[in-house]
Amino acid sequence: MININEATVQNNNYRTALWTGPHLQLTVMSIPPGEDIGLEMHSDTDQFLRIEEGQGIVQMGPSRRNLDLRQPVFNDTAVFVPAGTWHNITNVGRTPLKIYTIYAPPHHPHGTVHATKAIAEAMGD
Repeated sequence: MININEATVQNNNYRTALWTGPHLQLTVMSIPPGEDIGLEMHSDTDQFLRIEEGQGIVQMGPSRRNLDLRQPVFNDTAVFVPAGTWHNITNVGRTPLKIYTIYAPPHHPHGTVHATKAIAEAMGD
């Protein structure tokens, strides 16, 4: 059992996989001011993201060059990303953007911890 809100707010890593099952995964993220999660697309993974603290801009679309949705996100905002959709969230606030995300099926190896975005990118994740 876990208090997902507390775990998300207390997380200071770029990404931490808190739970991984055969069909679902929970990760928490902390995005520093001015940074983003990184433009990405998962061809076979649906994703749910929830903003616990902070403010950002979500962008989504059918291709990396056609992000036709651009909308502010803030505390208690949920974002649903269907498989095959390009997406990014940028922190436009002055404090870290605290996010939890649920992937189905799992996207990251069990136990993944990336202290920074640079480490995640270097590992190809």
